[in-house]
Amino acid sequence: MGPRHRFDPELAAALPLIPEVELLDLDAARASQAAQVAAAVAAADTSGVDVAEIGVPGPAGAPGVRLRLYRPHGVRGPLPAVYAIHGGGFMLGSPEVDHDWNLLLCRRLGALVASVDYRLAPEHPFPAPLEDCYAGLRGLVERAGELGVAPERIALWGDSAGAGLAAGLALLARDRGGPAVCFQHLCSPALDDRLSTPSARRFTDTPVWNRRNAAISWDAYLGHGVRGTADVSPYAAPARAGVIGLAGLPPAYVSVMEFDPLRDEGIDYARALLAAGVSAELHLIPGTFHGAWAVEHAAVIRRATAEAVEVLRGALGGSGPVEPVGPVRG
Repeated sequence: MGPRHRFDPELAAALPLIPEVELLDLDAARASQAAQVAAAVAAADTSGVDVAEIGVPGPAGAPGVRLRLYRPHGVRGPLPAVYAIHGGGFMLGSPEVDHDWNLLLCRRLGALVASVDYRLAPEHPFPAPLEDCYAGLRGLVERAGELGVAPERIALWGDSAGAGLAAGLALLARDRGGPAVCFQHLCSPALDDRLSTPSARRFTDTPVWNRRNAAISWDAYLGHGVRGTADVSPYAAPARAGVIGLAGLPPAYVSVMEFDPLRDEGIDYARALLAAGVSAELHLIPGTFHGAWAVEHAAVIRRATAEAVEVLRGALGGSGPVEPVGPVRG
């Protein structure tokens, strides 16, 4: 693996400590992640942030949706908000996966962060996860007055499959006439079920995420036999929307990792947004692999994290606290 990919030296040194994602034994993967997340949440410093949970109505005929809220302590509203959608290949994860990152955003931006707990595939394939995300966003806006949120200053943030859901949510909210979002921040987004880009074909042995995992995750999300066919909705795989279908979306920031099967679909999506007249910024982070955000001490990750925070600050129109920026959770 190593000689084939020119990883940043600090990232390469940390590779032995980064667990691989094994989706074929989903129960074991979920149990392992839950234990790691529970330990991280227990150890997290929540000073200056009030963490709470609310439930909002779910999609028609479906359970309610849990939102985990992070609010800067003692700050009066109305506040801008980041609506956060966790990653996990559509099959893993919870709002707690990004606990440290949500705390960081709340502190650095002086914003409310609402992290949505959507149902997971394969038990709940498309459109259930996306509809949960939509219901959560709708619930956040409906309770904006009570929660002290400025509804015109809500940005979407997502990582990996969560970024794919964020992109799909931006399409869905546009086509349903709201709720309006002011920005979409897409980190290593999973956007294209066809897996036909050069990076999707090439990166079969990369750490954390590779072509096999991408295929497994899309099969779980779409249902077996659907991936790559003509029947896939652009709400599920936003790359399917094409240039015409992307018009009228909110501005976007797309970041991709150099050695990631998802790299080229993120690049292609940013180019398509620009072609559709949507303001978009693209950042390829050199020497990185999917999930490299976990190596928080690496200089390349610290630089990318600082940029991610500043991009959100500008999108939300705020001038929140300017402090040294720590790790992003990806």
